[in-house]
Amino acid sequence: MSTGELSGRPSAELAELLAALAASPPDPDASLADRRARSAATFGGPPPPGVRVDPVVAGGVPAEWVRAPGVPDRAVTLLVRGGGFCIGGVAGRRRLAAAISAHARTSVLVLDYRLAPEHPFPAAFDDVVAAYRWLLDEHGADPARLGVLGDSAGGSLLLGALVALRDEGVAMPAAAVALSPWVDLDVAGRPAPPDAVDPLVTVETLQLSAQWYLAGASARDPRMSPVNADLTGLPPLLVQVGSGEVLRTDAQRLADLASAAGVEVTLQVWDGVPHVWHLFAHLPEAHRAIARIGEFLLARTGVPVDRR
Repeated sequence: MSTGELSGRPSAELAELLAALAASPPDPDASLADRRARSAATFGGPPPPGVRVDPVVAGGVPAEWVRAPGVPDRAVTLLVRGGGFCIGGVAGRRRLAAAISAHARTSVLVLDYRLAPEHPFPAAFDDVVAAYRWLLDEHGADPARLGVLGDSAGGSLLLGALVALRDEGVAMPAAAVALSPWVDLDVAGRPAPPDAVDPLVTVETLQLSAQWYLAGASARDPRMSPVNADLTGLPPLLVQVGSGEVLRTDAQRLADLASAAGVEVTLQVWDGVPHVWHLFAHLPEAHRAIARIGEFLLARTGVPVDRR
């Protein structure tokens, strides 16, 4: 396993963001509707100019293709977004998808899977499996040119789906990326890491989201908590997480377990950044992390940059 601590003086933009988040923390008593509205206001919006966005239905799941200008159609990346299984939509990942598309020279498929508590487990899991099968069986994606990426709860959905698909003999993608992954939903009584300073995600928010999504199912089911699965045979994996995140322990456990199962793993711990900092497009730290993702995917999907 390759590991690295990516430290350095925080950018002025990061310092300003952290101060703003600390001054206006999420309300632990907010309704689900208010939580969804806050997320949409923070992360939603149009993609950068010139980026193409095309709605599609992928195996019965609403989704969007996001393509940066000049990107060839040879490579595909499936993006499974986070949001605690309960919050968010494709609009909240358009800018991230556009940046990954540009850096990795790939078309990005962003899923709009069903949300809990209206649609508890296994709805979102089933949607990810269906979309992956659609990419191979109907869209015609080449597994050797296919990357997958999940952030936060999307990491649980993505990795759980890959394990299930592997068990069914479905071809694995060429590369997988997990950003601030939440891969252990057994959060009852989980203490916060002593150095956790993340202003976006707390143990309490994880417990509430798990309650809504599980709806009485076992948190130890590997489809929900991939740390309980045999990870043998999964594709090369890049894991990025912030040093002060509540979910840093999840990222470390995932990397350790995958490496022990023979998976090629790269774990990058970024100093001082918040949960899924990649979504804050103005941060230099986000630009650098996304560039690393692009390098990882590009090297494994094998699509050269067309410089003509």
